[in-house]
Amino acid sequence: MAWIVLLFAGILEIVWAYSMKLSEGFTKIIPTVLTLFFVMLSFALLSYSMRSLPLGTAYTIWAGIGVVGSFLVGIIILGESAHPVRILAAILILSGLILMKITTE
Repeated sequence: MAWIVLLFAGILEIVWAYSMKLSEGFTKIIPTVLTLFFVMLSFALLSYSMRSLPLGTAYTIWAGIGVVGSFLVGIIILGESAHPVRILAAILILSGLILMKITTE
């Protein structure tokens, strides 16, 4: 169950990062409120998952989901650069997440 909660926490990190971008430096009220709401929910779910998962594993996977997911949102939705080196970097991060998951007891 903790892994599923952690996955949702990571997805919500992507959501709050995207809404923070849309807030334009917290100058737009609705994206700002959404950012704050999803930040709190993401942290709450991360905290819950840490009840049974090791700190290093939970935090690394949560952050990694957010990093890779935000990277993909940037490319797919915001039209950011899909340079091959950037894609390689995301693949390396994803590889690290997979290794972290399979080596956690």
